[in-house]
Amino acid sequence: MSKPKSNNAKTISVALTLCLVCSVLVSAVAVGLKPAQIENARLDRNKNILVAAGMYNAESDTASDVAKRFKDFDVEIIDLNTGDYLDDEALKAAGIPDRNAYDASQATKNQALSEDLGDNDPAGIGRKPKYAKVYVKSDDAGNPEVVVLPIQGYGLWGTIYGFLTLESDMNTIKGISFYEHKETPGLGARIEEPEWRAQWSGIQSYDEDGNVATGVTKAGTPKDNWVDGISGATLTGRGVSNMIQFWLGEQGYKPYLDKLRQDSGQTIDNADTQASQATLTAKPNTELAAPVANGKEA
Repeated sequence: MSKPKSNNAKTISVALTLCLVCSVLVSAVAVGLKPAQIENARLDRNKNILVAAGMYNAESDTASDVAKRFKDFDVEIIDLNTGDYLDDEALKAAGIPDRNAYDASQATKNQALSEDLGDNDPAGIGRKPKYAKVYVKSDDAGNPEVVVLPIQGYGLWGTIYGFLTLESDMNTIKGISFYEHKETPGLGARIEEPEWRAQWSGIQSYDEDGNVATGVTKAGTPKDNWVDGISGATLTGRGVSNMIQFWLGEQGYKPYLDKLRQDSGQTIDNADTQASQATLTAKPNTELAAPVANGKEA
């Protein structure tokens, strides 16, 4: 008695059906999780903005605290070349439909929204966005109290993304945070550690001539107003140093910071003096700023 012949067509049909069902299920799960993923990414970004601004306590703050405290900030889009804010009409003309949804990193992939840096690219980012998103917390009189600036630059293994916060003089660094990188665990990845990031607090960004006056030294070679590097992570430190100097320089936020300083009647010299006086009169350990209910949610 002969054995029944296998039905190849039926086998293929079953396999294709299973693949189709699995694909539909995976796609459905991915679509269903997308809003949660977007929200988590937004929450993580906002948390890192607060970390850089010294307004986040990792031991006690919740997602609700982050959302509430982030409302203290206004989200602004600036022209990096002129330092001007873009109003709604200027945003529309620039091809930016929503200031909150604008992503400067994604803008570097759009030739209309970015420019090729060519050989003048110390931060190793390839293209610079024409417009940047900044986060401004103002005092009761409407003057900038702190400004949080997104920064990015190439480290050892890939691009490092973070935030740099300046105080009201637009010269004194208040804090820094890094939220995405590919640096080596235990070495370059230590840029995330609070102890290393704390070194940046109180550093002056510019000298009396307006030149960028800070960066990261080689580990064990201290330099006034510079941050000591991490042992065994020289290339990561160099990448962070280049990043800081690029974004504080003329190619980065300097036109914007100069304009803010000018609008408030300050110069680099008197900004340094005011910052020193503020440090002397400040109350110790003011870890979290009191929230003010204004601003825009990004």
